[in-house]
Amino acid sequence: MKKIPSLLTHFVIVFALALTPGCSLLPPLPDTVEQEVENALARGFDGIIVYVEQGGEPALYAAGWKNREDKIPADPHALFKIASISKLYIAAAAAKMVHEERLSLDKTLAEYLPELAGRIAHADKITLRMMLKHRSGIPNFTDMPDYPWDNPPQNNREILDLVLDRSADFEPNKKYRYSNTNYLLIGAIMDSTLGHSHHQYIKEEILKPLGLNHTYSLLSEVDLDDVMSGYHVGYEPDIKYNDFIQPGGSMVATAEDVGIFLRALNDGSLFNEDEQAIYSSIYRYEHTGLLPGYQSIAQYHKELDAVVIQFVNTSGGSMWMKSEAVYRRVVRILKRQ
Repeated sequence: MKKIPSLLTHFVIVFALALTPGCSLLPPLPDTVEQEVENALARGFDGIIVYVEQGGEPALYAAGWKNREDKIPADPHALFKIASISKLYIAAAAAKMVHEERLSLDKTLAEYLPELAGRIAHADKITLRMMLKHRSGIPNFTDMPDYPWDNPPQNNREILDLVLDRSADFEPNKKYRYSNTNYLLIGAIMDSTLGHSHHQYIKEEILKPLGLNHTYSLLSEVDLDDVMSGYHVGYEPDIKYNDFIQPGGSMVATAEDVGIFLRALNDGSLFNEDEQAIYSSIYRYEHTGLLPGYQSIAQYHKELDAVVIQFVNTSGGSMWMKSEAVYRRVVRILKRQ
């Protein structure tokens, strides 16, 4: 089977295209978000979903294909792999567990997972706070040249093995560098502390209270017919069947559910006052997500009091750059209205 090109390769391509004279320009800004979503297909996207909630009024838009082989139109209510947007849910759960005194932000990785002392550099100095804030120096497993994007591991320990016994990227708390390994480890710490899966905790403490009935921790929990297909430039097959199970990258949800969660995260209704202060000290209030076949952006725009979620089911090449450009245009349309 032809391998899916690595995401790192396509980040390089995106950067190169951004510097290329004559890189294709977007057309004039239309009057409505609906028109922009329809026009976005000319950028090469297979399908796109946009959710806008402003002033308590939600709106959903979709264009293109949910499944291009079967000619199934894009469904604004389809499930989508939200990739690293999952980290917002884990950070929110961590804030709640810290408030409950089940976790301590200043306890070290070696204290939480003693078996990793000596296997991860500086495990006795890296705190939970540093991992949550991506200041641990632990290498990112998805940056490893042998990470199998076309056949992702189905065991979290197998994923962790990719970075064990490697040198640190930097001394703990000296820099910021995004690392998926941080959230893989945070998931393991939560599981060990709770005595059960952190997925269950997120469901009970976050999803149920917010009425998020179309948000799932794992692809295996859903009917695949409900999931938007994913496509990658230069690779023809539908890749929605690739299952990424690692904490911080595994969740599946509708755009509307992500929008409801993001609103609650930003307006304070997800937390009590103490939990909100803890969360503010450890993580951000917006995120993007990227997996082969799936690109997502989730942001709250304070000046508009608007939540805008965008899903695109085509990755690779210059698709991330184009996706960001379309997202910015949607926000500009909202500002102009």
